[in-house]
Amino acid sequence: AIADPELRFRPAAEAPVRLFTEPELARYDGQQEGQPIYLAVKGVVFDVTSGKEFYGKGAPYNALVGKDSTRGVAKMSLDPSDLTHDTTGLTEEELKSLDDIFNNVYKAKYPIVGYTSRRILNEDGSPNLDFKPEDQPHFNIKDEF
Repeated sequence: AIADPELRFRPAAEAPVRLFTEPELARYDGQQEGQPIYLAVKGVVFDVTSGKEFYGKGAPYNALVGKDSTRGVAKMSLDPSDLTHDTTGLTEEELKSLDDIFNNVYKAKYPIVGYTSRRILNEDGSPNLDFKPEDQPHFNIKDEF
């Protein structure tokens, strides 16, 4: 019997969207050999392990990883006070730079592994209705809530 042709072309099972709390994300800071390296920008967690020469232990951009460094990326800053998700007070230019880097560097080069919990949940744990999953075909957010 011929197998149902539909079955042969089914895409791989969708991985659930993973939510990272700050302490969880901090574990992927490139300090341990053989561990993946994660960096969040705009609440989206990217696996930047393939860029280990930039993001690994002792590498030039290691300060950015293991956290949401949106502000640092926008300002091209490695200053610890800029390594935060907070974009308050950024200039138009910095916000445009942030979007360019987000789309043309991170989304273009690195797989998305999840989101920071802050991006999806409000402080009280309720879903953030302004949450917009990135236009990643393998993310199906409705299964998450």
